Amino acid sequence: MKLERKIDVFGVLAVLLFGSVIGGTAMYVQMDHRLNSLENDFSDLQDRQQVVYVNGTGNDRALIRLYQQVESSTVSIDAAGNEASQGSGFVYSSDGYIITNNHVIEDANRIDVIFSDGSRKRAKVVGTDVYNDIAVLEVDKSGLRPLEMSNSSELMRGQTAVAVGNPFGLSGTMTSGIVSAKNRNIRTEGGFSIPDIVQTDAAINPGNSGGPLMNIEGEVIGVNTAIQSSTGSFNGVGFAISSNTVTKVADSIIEEGDYKHSWVGVSGIDVNSDIAEAMNLTENRGFLIMNVVEDGPADKAGIRAGDRNATLNGVKYRLGGDVITGINGTEISGIDQVHNYLSENTRPGDRIVITVIRDGQQAEIPLTLEPRPQD
Repeated sequence: MKLERKIDVFGVLAVLLFGSVIGGTAMYVQMDHRLNSLENDFSDLQDRQQVVYVNGTGNDRALIRLYQQVESSTVSIDAAGNEASQGSGFVYSSDGYIITNNHVIEDANRIDVIFSDGSRKRAKVVGTDVYNDIAVLEVDKSGLRPLEMSNSSELMRGQTAVAVGNPFGLSGTMTSGIVSAKNRNIRTEGGFSIPDIVQTDAAINPGNSGGPLMNIEGEVIGVNTAIQSSTGSFNGVGFAISSNTVTKVADSIIEEGDYKHSWVGVSGIDVNSDIAEAMNLTENRGFLIMNVVEDGPADKAGIRAGDRNATLNGVKYRLGGDVITGINGTEISGIDQVHNYLSENTRPGDRIVITVIRDGQQAEIPLTLEPRPQD
């Protein structure tokens, strides 16, 4: 009986020991497999590090691919007239349409477009928009690859911005940065402004004008047009006409030969605290109309200009005119909002309702917009 029990005990111990050997062997095999996997992962990581070392960072590779993608679609512009002018541009359509700035080709009697393959084509002007500083050219060249236009209303501050152009005559130059702001307004000649401007810290210099500002996918987010600088060279703030504005204007020029801006026919100044106090306004907000263009839309609608001169803190004003505070129910705080609303929401011939403060009372004045004069 004791012998049988001993045999049973030894049997149990044998099973346990045999099981331990199997379990230990399995555990060893599993650990060895994991070790081999870790070694392979480490080797793969070393390979990736080597690729990064050779080809640069992921962002570097994206920028390299971007330039290779858009190089043949960006161009240099040579314009000759009373003065020679150089700028940049890009292919807008496979039909031969090229986008650049109006100020690059203004008053030119000869315009050449130079492509990345070295070919030079004489261009004709399809049309221009002086107020948005956009020009559409046309060349006779096959195999053109147009750049894609983005929806600039979806731009975000901080996203990558890339400029390709011809700064200082150095063709094929690429600079990168970010979208540092959007919905800016920049003043142009004649007292008007270009709305919906994209601000960037990507380096833009003389010669970049008319060239594309792009996102990392190579889509155009704007056309480089100006810099904020006291020296004439880049100081960290550049401006581009938004792609939505460019598309709207360029398509109209191609289809109709021009682009017509809505026009009210007034001039004045944004209300400040001095004006508000002098005119007994309850709010320091709105656009004071100091002058009305004779026989213009505002004049026809009965909008009032200023009727008395005043000097407030050393600044001369013409007071007493209507103060615009709204258009079609949208609040207006100043002239930039007037320009933005008219540009984004109206066309000549549209009938709008302007809200004004007149003699301390609010009034609603219907007005029919007309095309803005070209001169």
